[in-house]
Amino acid sequence: MITASQMRAARALLGIDQRQLAEMSGVSLPTIQRMEASDGTVRGVVDTLMKVVEAFERAGIELIGENAPSPAGGRGVRLRPAPSKDPQG
Repeated sequence: MITASQMRAARALLGIDQRQLAEMSGVSLPTIQRMEASDGTVRGVVDTLMKVVEAFERAGIELIGENAPSPAGGRGVRLRPAPSKDPQG
């Protein structure tokens, strides 16, 4: 669905803080803080997650899933897997 890193990156692209995201999404500030402090994929109530995703989408953010194309165009960022440190692979 959405990772904590995606949330932080999306906020950075928009130039907003956690409080502003809470206001935009109708989700409490402590919930936003917990979501961003999680490891990997954000877990929680689906309705709450959808409010955050929809707030980002309304603001022009496209959340790109793992290995998903981005057909809409425009600028953005994507995190590639770190290169393997194993000399065999």
